[in-house]
This record gives sequence, C-alpha cells and structure tokens, in this order.
Amino acid sequence: MKNQYLEEALRELVNGHAKKRHPFRYFVLSTNENGKPTQRTVVLRKTLEDQSLVIYTDKRTPKVKNLQKNSDFSALFYDTKKLLQIRIEGKAELITDAAEVAKYWHTVQATSRKDYTTKLAPGTPIENPEEVGYTSAENHFCPLKLVPHTLEYLRLQRPNHVRVLFSKIENDWSGEFLVP
Repeated sequence: MKNQYLEEALRELVNGHAKKRHPFRYFVLSTNENGKPTQRTVVLRKTLEDQSLVIYTDKRTPKVKNLQKNSDFSALFYDTKKLLQIRIEGKAELITDAAEVAKYWHTVQATSRKDYTTKLAPGTPIENPEEVGYTSAENHFCPLKLVPHTLEYLRLQRPNHVRVLFSKIENDWSGEFLVP
C-alpha cells in the first residue's frame, strides 16, 4: 500500500519537469549558509531514473558555494489543488563532467542562455538593473544533481490525511506511515 504513494510522488516529480504548468516545476531548495538555513525557488529541469533531480544555476551563486561546503539540501514541493506536499532531503552534487554539462547546456533555450553569462556574479550589488553586463566569451552554467535520501509524502484529505516517510537504502525505498 505504501508503494502507491511513492509511485505517485515520483510520477508527480517527473511531471514537474515534463509539464510546463505543473505545480512541481518550481520548488523551494534549502541549503546551509554559515550554519543557517537559506532558501530560494528553483526550477526542476529533470528527474533521473535514480530519482535524482537536476536543476540549473550559475556556478558563482551562493547556493553553489554553500553546497560545496555542506552538500545537504532540503527540497519542498506543493500542489495547492491536490493538497499534496513532497519534501525531499539528500546530498547535492555539482555536475562537472564536460560532456554531461554540454548535454544539459544544449537543453537551455537560446533566450535563457544569457542568464548564465553575466559579467558579475549573481547577488553582486549594482546601482540599477540597466547595469547588468553580459559576456559572450564564456558561460557560468552549472547543472546540479540533487540525490535524495528521504522523501516524505503528505496528502491532506478527508477523512484522514496520509503521511509516509520513505528512506532510500542503496537503490531501494523503504516507507513507514507517520501521524500527519
């Protein structure tokens, strides 16, 4: 019975990157910055067969620096219509293999590629938005792989809410029901 909830969660994650208007397309990613949690909204780009999630970022961002110091992450997805929350925790990995980076780079729309070519790093103070400069010489594109260790499923419904915590041990998921 627990497996149906895991299958639903994984299906929704695949739909999150496959369907542009899916509520899981944008999610909250939390990392650790100097011992404090920090959050930002990111875009789900791919769900891999091993249930890892791929996002894209600029390699100069604070989140990359944070993850290089402490690879732990937490991701939060919520569907307001289905009242479904998925919370994932695990370890992040920077994808650095040139062929793999190139594969992901080719999926970035031409209009979005400039987002990875700013002269200054994201978060650098500027006087006004007109000052953002771009370079054509290089990009700072960095795909990140979020490898899950736990996945928590929470469905708000009547007569009873359903909450299941799944833990990944090697390649298998094991689940246990929790009080919602």
